[in-house]
Amino acid sequence: MPPPHVETRCQAPVLGVPVDCLDWPTAITRICTWAARRESRYVSICDAHSIVRATRDPDHAKHLGGADMVTPDGWPVAWMLRQTASPTQPRVNGPDLMGYLLAEAERQHLGVYFYGTTDATLDRLCQAVQARHPRLVIAGRHSPPFRALTPEEDAEHVAMINASGAHLVMTGLGCPKEDRWMHDHRGRVHAVMLGIGAGIDFHAGTVSRAPAWMRDHGLEWLYRLSQEPRRLWRRYLVHNSLFVAGAARQLLTRRRSRRADASGV
Repeated sequence: MPPPHVETRCQAPVLGVPVDCLDWPTAITRICTWAARRESRYVSICDAHSIVRATRDPDHAKHLGGADMVTPDGWPVAWMLRQTASPTQPRVNGPDLMGYLLAEAERQHLGVYFYGTTDATLDRLCQAVQARHPRLVIAGRHSPPFRALTPEEDAEHVAMINASGAHLVMTGLGCPKEDRWMHDHRGRVHAVMLGIGAGIDFHAGTVSRAPAWMRDHGLEWLYRLSQEPRRLWRRYLVHNSLFVAGAARQLLTRRRSRRADASGV
């Protein structure tokens, strides 16, 4: 892999949403550099569903726009970047990013805090992660209630995270809640926050991940849909269709613009 370039941020729009053009070494190095300094930053991991939501929900667009890094999680998002801005753009997805960061956190002695999902899932997650990374510092964990927090509860949670000394806070609150939570807590949580989403379930072993060949061919969505059709049908069938339509419009507009430039119109 080429050496990472930490200093320069390069973004390109996908359906109007700015997404970072970056490789794996750059993403990991940048996040760990922030984490080692205990900088209050956040990373949004963005798939086609999140992009489409941002085109229809100004608040979600604002939350993505405020992120310090927006990674192309889904194959459609990475594919669009390859067509428009970054020809070799890889898919920087949540589950793999979590795995790489856990290994790097163990190596660099960075504390990790898990926030979100259920106590049962967090139990399994901590057991699985500690088995794979015995020297990893799990600074803390918390499963918040599935409702809006009171200001007092929220302040208590922030105080717990900061007192733990965590450098990385991995959230499993789901989209769009985790992006809103990270946006609202930037400057308050003294760590790098990451919206890992279903990646936490994969690493905990509570949800199985698609086989490698399906992930490599952009079919992970189909595997997940087959597992939870009632919950995910709208996300994958409706939102993916809207993404395809929006991508076609963006590419057509780009082609027309390039033709006009070439003709001097």
